[in-house]
Amino acid sequence: MFEVADWTPGEMVFASRRSPALARGGMVAAGQPAAAEAGLAMLRAGGTAADAAVAMAAALAVVEPCSTGLGGDAFVLYLDAAAGRAAALNGSGHNAAALDLAAARARGCTTELPVRSALTVTAPGSCAAWCDLAERFGRLPLAQVLEPARSLAAEGFVVHPVAAATWANGAPVLAAASGGGELLPGGRAPRAGQVVRNPGLAQVLGELGAAGPQGAKDVFYRGEIARRIAAAVQGAGGLLAASDLADHASDWAEPIAADYRGVRVLQCPPNGQGLAVLLALNVLSCLDPALLGAPLSSQRLHLQAEALRLAFADVRAWVADPASPAPLDELLSPGYAASRAALVRPDRALPEAHAGLPLPGPGTVQFVAVDGQGNACSMVNSNYMGFGTGIVPAGLGFSLQNRGHNFSLDPAHPNCLAPGRRPYHTIIPGLALRPDGSLYAAFGVMGAFMQPQGQVQVLSALLDDGRDPQAALDLPRFCLEEAGGGTLALEAHLPAGLDRALADLGHRVRRAAPGEAALFGRGQAIVRSRDGVLCGGSDPRADGLALGLG
Repeated sequence: MFEVADWTPGEMVFASRRSPALARGGMVAAGQPAAAEAGLAMLRAGGTAADAAVAMAAALAVVEPCSTGLGGDAFVLYLDAAAGRAAALNGSGHNAAALDLAAARARGCTTELPVRSALTVTAPGSCAAWCDLAERFGRLPLAQVLEPARSLAAEGFVVHPVAAATWANGAPVLAAASGGGELLPGGRAPRAGQVVRNPGLAQVLGELGAAGPQGAKDVFYRGEIARRIAAAVQGAGGLLAASDLADHASDWAEPIAADYRGVRVLQCPPNGQGLAVLLALNVLSCLDPALLGAPLSSQRLHLQAEALRLAFADVRAWVADPASPAPLDELLSPGYAASRAALVRPDRALPEAHAGLPLPGPGTVQFVAVDGQGNACSMVNSNYMGFGTGIVPAGLGFSLQNRGHNFSLDPAHPNCLAPGRRPYHTIIPGLALRPDGSLYAAFGVMGAFMQPQGQVQVLSALLDDGRDPQAALDLPRFCLEEAGGGTLALEAHLPAGLDRALADLGHRVRRAAPGEAALFGRGQAIVRSRDGVLCGGSDPRADGLALGLG
């Protein structure tokens, strides 16, 4: 007899079938059911896609703290349907004012900041991003938007299988970090099916909601919460100060874009790596579509991998704090795309991909929401590697990110560590618009350097093959490891024979084990038809689902 209390999830092999969600009145998709329910509740209450996205962000911070939370950052793309305009929100945090190259080298850092070091804690941008999104595009009171998450934290939530596995992977990080035991109930990671409460986080969410969007930023960045964050970081050897938190602000910007198969694909500008998606799509657009071959064929995977290798070479060279702007106009120009596409050989992999010279001379969660008016939000929220540094400020119920690990320590590189700078950032939401400016899709794929790769593969399934969002997310994927420059990992259930075919083309190939599903990202997507019908999907590699209204 099956009993919930005795249940242990089996090996995570994703072979089940799921139909896409269909609706007209609005839709959400998230990697945890409680988050999707929170977002749908906002739509049902008359809220916008922004209200739904903030509610999902907060709920995910509670039920999947291994991946996200108030100690991390957020990036947002939002389509205001009535205005016919999209906006990009950069909710990433700045480096400590006291941390420069000399300070890093004095602490023995010569090539990079240590992965989990307190030195890698940048000002967490999530809270400000939630507030700014809610204030500009939301309709409901912040207390109402945050209430589902507050209730989950106060009254308890059931841990789902993928979250439990990720939590267990991060348990050693928490155990070794200052205050990390606060997220290990009973001294261990919770198992799937266990009920967990987080009273500290419930208190924080209640205070933020009661203060409203503007007041919440003061509560978080200039009050007791900021003092506890700074004390935790400095107590662990870091340099982030309360003044760094008081100085934090998120930024609105114009999205960057590229055309692919009749839609306009939008990304946030650097310091995020969304540029990689656009560069890869531009290369693929220059190739004869007939060369792509069939879905999941060696030819399709080879060409996509080559386009992504070239894109990663460029973003590694150019993506940095907006204060060191990348030459976006040149990088995204048709001439540059053609020059990069000319390097791609259908019969042979590049031995090594190098950045071009376009100038003359020189762990994460992702979720989407579309409301009944056609407003759309794609959002990614992350504490970077599972639990980030693992440092948990006393009584706050969330861990602090290690995003500063992505800084370069090369003084000649645009992404070099410097006081008050934002590092290269991996999290990238996605939107795609029809030629008339209306929504085609809100989408994304979470998972560090897998994110641009996952987006390209999902977009190709939607636009080259005509698959629905659920079917596009269900497809097995490849992953270029080592930040896009290394081995081509193939998901376990890709067709047999691809390993040899891709190796014959010159790729270094490995077949991932069934338990490595997290390597290939977890995404969500909602497509909107011209007459307003919504079709959504949620990645089978996560715990979540898409839910529709009406």
